[in-house]
Amino acid sequence: MSRNDRNTGTRNQGNRTRSASGREAGGYSGSRRTAQTRPPREKSRGALRLEREMKRRKALHRFAALFICLIIASGAAAYIFFFQTKDIALLNPYDKSDPVLGMKKMSSLNGTAVSFAADLSVATSDIPMEGLELEAKSAALIDVNNKDFMYAKSIHEKRYPASITKIMTTLVALKYGNLDDMVTVGEEAKDIEYGSSVCEIQPGDQLSLKMLLYGLMINSGNDAAMTIARHVGGSVEGFIDMMNQEAQEIGATNTHFTNAHGLQDEDHYTTVYDVYLMFNEALKYDTFRDIISMHSYEANFTRPTDEDANAQTMITWESTNHYFINEATAPSDVTVFGGKTGTTDEAGACLCLYSKDKYGNPYISIILKEDSKDQLYNEMNELLSKINK
Repeated sequence: MSRNDRNTGTRNQGNRTRSASGREAGGYSGSRRTAQTRPPREKSRGALRLEREMKRRKALHRFAALFICLIIASGAAAYIFFFQTKDIALLNPYDKSDPVLGMKKMSSLNGTAVSFAADLSVATSDIPMEGLELEAKSAALIDVNNKDFMYAKSIHEKRYPASITKIMTTLVALKYGNLDDMVTVGEEAKDIEYGSSVCEIQPGDQLSLKMLLYGLMINSGNDAAMTIARHVGGSVEGFIDMMNQEAQEIGATNTHFTNAHGLQDEDHYTTVYDVYLMFNEALKYDTFRDIISMHSYEANFTRPTDEDANAQTMITWESTNHYFINEATAPSDVTVFGGKTGTTDEAGACLCLYSKDKYGNPYISIILKEDSKDQLYNEMNELLSKINK
């Protein structure tokens, strides 16, 4: 090999070495560019603002989710508490021990709940009215729409109710009985005081419960009272228990019944205020309002005979309300819609009325323990004359 050849080989070897070194270092020969490591770019102001906005939105979303969860939890707790309290109130809607204020704290598994009748009038003491001086032992005039006692005299004093009792008898029958039931009169219809008021039904007669209520309230039939009590209560005693329970439930806590008709018993008593509670409750029933508005009623029912088990008979029941039989006249611009009378020696003359003024506004007026029927209607007219003033 010549010297030139050795020199050329040496140069070529050197070139290959440099070329390999260049490739190992990341460089390229010929037309390829050498790659360079670029420094990281600084974020623009817009990008920074966008990043901050995204973080803020995420925080807001988390807060909103937490807030919604709190609302749902609070709503669930309130829902549970509300319906627990509501159940308590429905079990004892008017279970009250204070006859004046008409309210009582009722114990329950969850504590106590206060219940009162928001649609009732209340009076804590006598309420006089100018120009009105009644001889009756107890009396009241109530503005139904405004829930206002316009006049009150001894309304929480215990009195014998006589046939005013039949308001509660009717209320219990309407609430727990079936008006379409056909009732066969039993021997209990004869188990009453001789000479007392009757609607002349007799054992074996067959008539509807609704018809019996007409005889009870219009003609004040004590025989109807006994028949209704046995049918609705299963027994007369059972029905009397229902009457006393109903009195407690509507807040008539100064009332106690021993019978369904009102004949005298020392342990059978009420007050004007309790009569108002009973009457107000009964007026919620269409049938009750229809019955007390009747001046008379023709009762057609079955009275079996030996020849015909389906023989029919008809009896006309006349109202005991003197306003309905032209023995008393209401003051001008006052309409007597209906009510209930009651009279015994011990109870005196008693009357509970539902009336309306010339504009159709309703009023309840009650008198207990009046000396005579004439005096009863005279003083009732004095009460009614105050309606339109």
